[in-house]
Amino acid sequence: MAEVALRAEVGRSLGSRGSRRLRAEGKIPAVVYGHGIEPVAVAVQRRDLRAALTTEAGMNALIDLEVDGRQHLTIVRDLQRDPIRNRVTHVDFILVNRDEVMTVEVPVEVTGSAEEVRRESGTVDQVMFSLTVSATPGNIPNEFVVDVTGMAVGDTVRVGDLRMPSGVTTEVDPEEPVVVAQISRTTLEAEELDAEAAAGAEAGGGEGGEAAEGNAGNQ
Repeated sequence: MAEVALRAEVGRSLGSRGSRRLRAEGKIPAVVYGHGIEPVAVAVQRRDLRAALTTEAGMNALIDLEVDGRQHLTIVRDLQRDPIRNRVTHVDFILVNRDEVMTVEVPVEVTGSAEEVRRESGTVDQVMFSLTVSATPGNIPNEFVVDVTGMAVGDTVRVGDLRMPSGVTTEVDPEEPVVVAQISRTTLEAEELDAEAAAGAEAGGGEGGEAAEGNAGNQ
């Protein structure tokens, strides 16, 4: 996995007032910590952070963070966002070691079109959107891709079906579903209504026949 360079400014003012001023200047308050060092309050340029996190690696990008002239290998541990505007308001960077096994969330992406499921009026439902894995920083996969093209109603893609790259493991139950192809609720309800209507018609026909036989016997 390629590393992304990012520069952090030290000596930022602490507190909500200082943080608001930084955001007004297009910067984001942040903190760097890990491996026994004291947390360091820093700030990064918003546009530079956005560029760092929009590579193929996404949130798991390895960031070569420059802090006060020194380089630190980090990843983003946490992003805080404004609940209304959804803009990043604070970042936690954690120091990592290239030989250190760490636990991260890797996104699951679904591709393809399940035509057989569509023809049967079914749906393909993604039930797992990220998978927790353990790996060294350089082995963290960008994503897990599930191709649903060949799926039919009743098929399930499970964690055990995902291809784990070399050096990547997960403790998630291999039987946990990731993607499920099934008949949609609307189709099931329509089938139930059809079955009820058919049962009612049979019952009505039976009663009519019995009544006709009774009338014939009375003549």
